[in-house]
Amino acid sequence: MGAALEGIKVLEFSEMIAAPFAGMHLGDLGADVIKVEPPEGDPWRRSLEFAPNESRTFLSLNRNKRGLTLDLKRPEAQEVVHRLVPEMDVVIVNYRPDVPKRLGIDYETLSALNPRLIYAQNTAMGTRGEHSHRPGYDLIAQAVTGLMLTGGRVDFDGVPMPLTPAIGDYATGLVIAFAVCAALFARERTGVGQKVDTTLLGTSLALQTATFIRTEIASPVLVAGSVSAESPEARALNAYYRVYRTQDSMIAVACLTPTQQRKMAVALGVTDVRHERQIVRGSEEGREAAVQFSAAAMTRFLTKTTGEWLDLLDAAGVSAGRVNKVTELLDDPQVLANDLVVEYQHPVAGAVSMVGPLIQMEQTPTSVRRPPPTLGQHNEEVLTELGYSAAEIDKLREVGAVAH
Repeated sequence: MGAALEGIKVLEFSEMIAAPFAGMHLGDLGADVIKVEPPEGDPWRRSLEFAPNESRTFLSLNRNKRGLTLDLKRPEAQEVVHRLVPEMDVVIVNYRPDVPKRLGIDYETLSALNPRLIYAQNTAMGTRGEHSHRPGYDLIAQAVTGLMLTGGRVDFDGVPMPLTPAIGDYATGLVIAFAVCAALFARERTGVGQKVDTTLLGTSLALQTATFIRTEIASPVLVAGSVSAESPEARALNAYYRVYRTQDSMIAVACLTPTQQRKMAVALGVTDVRHERQIVRGSEEGREAAVQFSAAAMTRFLTKTTGEWLDLLDAAGVSAGRVNKVTELLDDPQVLANDLVVEYQHPVAGAVSMVGPLIQMEQTPTSVRRPPPTLGQHNEEVLTELGYSAAEIDKLREVGAVAH
C-alpha cells in the first residue's frame, strides 16, 4: 500500500514558516508538492546561509518538495500557474489578502480553472476586519492575541518576550495540514473543492484555551502577566510543575493532581503542610506554605544527580524528565527508537539529519523521498511535464518569467 496522500498534487506559494511547514508534512504523507518561489527565492534561504541560497531553516521546512521559480508579476509566469492548476488537488497560499489577486493566484481565478481544487489560504489577521490588510509574523500574532503575556516571559526591564520557537507559526502549519486533509476527505464525498482559511490570529488564540474563555457563571481567571513566570513567587506557587537544579544538571517535574503532588513530596522526603490540612491556595498561609515547600524541594533536589532522581521519581509514579538541549537529541536513544530522526543527502549540504515525519502510519507509511530543492532545481522538469518545449522554456527564461 502506498502513502496516505500518494497521488495528491500540491502547489505551494509560500515563504517563511507556517505554509512551508504545512507543505512539508503533506509531502511526508506522500503528496507531490511543488514549491513556487520568486526568482530570488524564499527569504529563509538567505537567513544565516551556510552556502549561497541555502540555510538550516530552509532545509528544516522544505523536504519532500520540488522547486519552481516564477516571477508571478509577469503574465507568462501566471500562465504557467494556470496550466498547472487543472492538474493540482491543493493550492496553499501564504500572503496578505490583497496579494493573490494581483498575482493571478486568488481563489476565484484558480477555482474557475479547477472546481475540485482545495485552496488553503493562510493570513496573519484574517481576510476580514480593519487589520486584515496588515502583514504579520509570529511575533505580531503573539503580541495582539495576548499569547506573549500568557507565556509570561519578560526581559530584565519587564518587557514581554516572545515564546520561541515561533509557536504560532509552527502550530498554524499543522492546522493548515489537517485542514487540507479534512477538505480532501470532504471532496471525496461531494466531488467539489473549497476554500480553506487559516490565520495566525486564530491559532494563537486557540493555543490559550482556558485563558480565552468567558463564562456566564463567575469562575477563577488566570490574569496573564500579573506575576512574572520567572519570579521567585511564581516558582514557589508552581513548586509541583517546574524545573529544579540537581547535583549535575536540571530536572522537570509535572504533578497536576493532589495525588501526584503527594507522591512527589513523599519521594523527595519533604513535608508539605498543604497535604495535611485544608489551606486556601491564594491565602497568606497558602503562599507561605508554598514558599517553604519550594525552598525545601530546591535544597533536596541538589543532593542527587538527575539520573538518581529520575529513578526515584519513576518508582514513585511521578512525571519527570531531564532538561535536554535539542542539539543533543539527534543521538538520543528514545528519539531514535521512535523513528523521529531521518537522514538524506542534499546536493549542497551533503548528509543531513533532522526531525522526521511526526505521524507513524502502519498501512500508509510516511517517508522522506526528496531533500529540500535547491533554488529552481525542478524548473525544467515541471515545465516539461506541463508540455512546454525546450524552446518555450528558453523563452520563459529570456523574458524573466522563470529564473535561470
